[in-house]
Amino acid sequence: MPLSDAACKNTKPKDKPFKLADEKGMFLLVNPNGSKYFRFKYRFAGKEKMLALGVYPDTSLKVAREKRDLAREQIANGIDPSENKKAVKQSAMVAATNSFEIVSREWHSKFKAKWTEKHAGRLLTRLEQDVFPYIGCRPINEIEAPELLQVMRRIEGRGVIDTLHRILQNCGQIFRYGIATGRCSRDPSGDLRGALTPVTSKHHASITDPKQIAELLRAMDDYQGSFVSKCGLKFSVLTFCRPGEIRHAEWVEIDLQAKQWRIPAPKMKMRQQHIVPLSSQALEVLAELQLLTGGGKYLFPCERSTSRPMSENTVNAALRRMGYTKEEMTAHGFRSMASTRLNEMHFNGDCIERQLAHCEKDSVRAAYNYAEYLPERTKMMQSWADYLDGLKNGAQVIAFKKAAK
Repeated sequence: MPLSDAACKNTKPKDKPFKLADEKGMFLLVNPNGSKYFRFKYRFAGKEKMLALGVYPDTSLKVAREKRDLAREQIANGIDPSENKKAVKQSAMVAATNSFEIVSREWHSKFKAKWTEKHAGRLLTRLEQDVFPYIGCRPINEIEAPELLQVMRRIEGRGVIDTLHRILQNCGQIFRYGIATGRCSRDPSGDLRGALTPVTSKHHASITDPKQIAELLRAMDDYQGSFVSKCGLKFSVLTFCRPGEIRHAEWVEIDLQAKQWRIPAPKMKMRQQHIVPLSSQALEVLAELQLLTGGGKYLFPCERSTSRPMSENTVNAALRRMGYTKEEMTAHGFRSMASTRLNEMHFNGDCIERQLAHCEKDSVRAAYNYAEYLPERTKMMQSWADYLDGLKNGAQVIAFKKAAK
């Protein structure tokens, strides 16, 4: 006789576990402590097996029978219900630990030591605001290009194209980390190439014509502003480092005996130590500057507090004071100036790129090659300073046919 709801509810426990049969292999197991479990007994591949259907009353008699009927259907189709249940449970566990958000946070935690605190925070915020709400809970191995494209379209719709491509790049890094750790098999971000609004390249204004460079150098000599700003201008053109690297330069990083400025990895954009050979002209600038700021931390301290570096706008402000608009010349433009002229002077292109501290495709190789081309770079930096002196003094400077050895 089949079970009834009343029988399930009113049956009292005994000293030993006992069963109340329903039908088609299902029964209610009543334990001495009063707990009641629905079970389904069946045979599969010649073996007797048992499947748990739920705990009464959380699982009703009706629901238990539906689970039993589903199990019987699986058996008829050659599927073992117990093994299928284990597989589903395992899949759910894998999905929970392999969600895009879980993998993303693991990737972020693993690599954030290589980034500045500001960059790491900004990157995670982007993901939390623009990606996780839409695909964060999705298993990373199930995310395909169309789904990722929908996420990117939302960002594109706000018109923040540069942010869009940065986030897409970050997603690609996360997918590749997922591949390396066995959580997914491919990176769908590459499939979006050509499907999104491209980034409009922004070039830093720069003077590259020799005659105009000569005028700029003479204007720098005649600059009537702060002496520290004046030295910052000269040091920028002689070393062509990034503005942030120059304004954060510290005296402890300067090795006057070796004639080098060694910038620690945390200060560099690519987080790799960088060596800047110092020409005799750069050393002269430092000798004059040391009399004023040598007792402090920074080469170029803030006017209001020597414990802070000069403002990121100081060099640009000096250029504006000299009459150069932002469309004509910027602090970052000293790098383009040097790159253009040194290439036309036929210096080794790899040597120039290394001195500019541009990204090395092989990050492992780059980490150990910060001193690569150093003898050649040292000669190049002195030749660059001499070239600038020649321009400033009105000499007829002819581009080298080949780099000095």
